[in-house]
Amino acid sequence: MSFGRILTAMVTPMNEALEINYEEAKRLAQYLTVHGSDGVVVCGTTGESPTVTDQEKIELFRVVKEALGKATVIAGIGSYSTSASIALARKAATTGVDGLMAVVPYYNKPSQEGMFQHFKAIAEATSLPLMLYNIPGRTSVNLLPETVKRLSEIPNIVALKEAAGSLDQVSELKRMLPAKFSVYSGDDSMTLPMLALGCSGIVSVAAHVIGDEMKKMVDAWFDGDTAQATKWHLDLFPIFKGIFVTSNPVPVKFLMNMMGIKVGGVRLPLVKATATEMKFLKDLIEGYKKVKVSTNNGTKVITQLKVATDKASDIIV
Repeated sequence: MSFGRILTAMVTPMNEALEINYEEAKRLAQYLTVHGSDGVVVCGTTGESPTVTDQEKIELFRVVKEALGKATVIAGIGSYSTSASIALARKAATTGVDGLMAVVPYYNKPSQEGMFQHFKAIAEATSLPLMLYNIPGRTSVNLLPETVKRLSEIPNIVALKEAAGSLDQVSELKRMLPAKFSVYSGDDSMTLPMLALGCSGIVSVAAHVIGDEMKKMVDAWFDGDTAQATKWHLDLFPIFKGIFVTSNPVPVKFLMNMMGIKVGGVRLPLVKATATEMKFLKDLIEGYKKVKVSTNNGTKVITQLKVATDKASDIIV
């Protein structure tokens, strides 16, 4: 099953008091689907899931799905507690979302059998399709291909967001898994290499700011224009890496605010970008903009990035 080619792991908009800004969440979700995304993941870790309450998550799932209609909305429901993940999955299933995403349990370092039983229990709690999320750099454990293969035999476990950073592991996954099982890159810079291995697409952070360009890269690949896809990858690579200059989603929230989409700040223990990080991010985007204006007549995204850089003090981060 495919949820689409480009899904954005959406940030969670907040107001100055760091309360959820539901109206801006709807606006952001609509903006993303206009600019390249087939859908969004709501309350993944880019959405600050550890510091957003279950009540806030349920309302976000509901309002974003209402705002997007037929576009894909996947609800992030995973945590290190199986019972808590099941409870949230069941509540999410009442909001109309199209699927669920559950991250590998973090901190408690379960065995492969523990992860299998965790995801199996979540999948059996609802009839919604479930995407697994493997990111050992954040969770400290790696969901191995052999375990994913076992999980793929459960009917509603249909996809994996893979962010282990190993193309060898992706090769093993694609070699072992059934063709109907979708593997998505969880790392923007790995999108094109993983497409070359037969993966389905990307769950992206960078699509917040370069969604139109990412769509062109992915479409070029599927259209068979590998040279153009490679050119897009190389052009976008500095942004793919640069937006992680500090802990995600701090940089991308800074850039979205800069673009006029007021997603606000981040909840502790995350903190706003430093002055040095802000300057790096502004220079990163300004440098990219100059290149694209000269080679591509500009794009809607680049036009929207034309902001006065001397107003950094007015930007909420």
